Amino acid sequence: MTPDHSRQPLRGIIPPMATPLASIDSLDVPGLEKLIEHLLAGGVDALFILGTTGEGPALSYRLRRELMERVCRQVKTRVPVLVAITDPAYVEALHMAEAAARAGAAAVVAAPPFYFQLTQADLLRWIESLARESVLPLYLYNQPELTKIHFSPATVAQASEMPNVRGLKDSSGDMGYVKQVLALVAPRPEFSVLVGPEHLLAEALRCGAQGGVPGGANLFPALPVRLYQAFLDGRHDEMDALQARMVAMGAPIWNRGETGSGRLRRLKCALSVLGLCSGLPAWPDCPSSAEERQHIEDHLRRHGLGPT
Repeated sequence: MTPDHSRQPLRGIIPPMATPLASIDSLDVPGLEKLIEHLLAGGVDALFILGTTGEGPALSYRLRRELMERVCRQVKTRVPVLVAITDPAYVEALHMAEAAARAGAAAVVAAPPFYFQLTQADLLRWIESLARESVLPLYLYNQPELTKIHFSPATVAQASEMPNVRGLKDSSGDMGYVKQVLALVAPRPEFSVLVGPEHLLAEALRCGAQGGVPGGANLFPALPVRLYQAFLDGRHDEMDALQARMVAMGAPIWNRGETGSGRLRRLKCALSVLGLCSGLPAWPDCPSSAEERQHIEDHLRRHGLGPT
């Protein structure tokens, strides 16, 4: 019997997988296959596709569907696959949820519909309807830097009581917000709270979060997996050391003081340097310059990372 991932609480390390591209509207298929196996070999607990790191909103609907199908077909039942369906049009989000279900995904993930400013009451109606219509479990995605709207802690708490809403992925970088949410959803231990910024992973786990969605796991998946296991085993000194190493290894990629698409461009450049996949970012971003690529290559080499 194959595992029914949709009924299991989500825990652990869930990389937000980058989307290897061969052109503006085609996948780097060999790179995609290699990246998937690289992540799974690192011992990750699930894969999250088409989120911010996966450049989902910048990709055509056709390409998103192709990615879903290829990832789910290759992963099979080894780990759950979560698919971001964020879209400003409610009906299009539903269509993406349907496509994810057909492809064999375990759950869907949705940030607030962007462009128009909605009230929290609007968001609750939207969540309730989306959760009811989706055959897959729904995870909320708090990404206020990009959507310009957020799920308030009270909204998350009310959503956690809806039958098909299973958790929250927070990318705000605000630990005060995470702590508020954790306190409010404490009566529902099956509701997963996951953090995106990898420099907050250890702190979030200590506060009660169930796992993380660190972008750096695309490059070094075994490292956050080891951190999570150290947390489970109560080896907190080791966990802190691994956290510091993750931050140091990812520093030139994320450059947290920067806004815009540079972080994703550099991540894809690093994946290319490691020989995992194409370094082409989604249009209209440009690939890293030769100088930036050399800087990233030198940094990765100093930290013991080379082509796979």
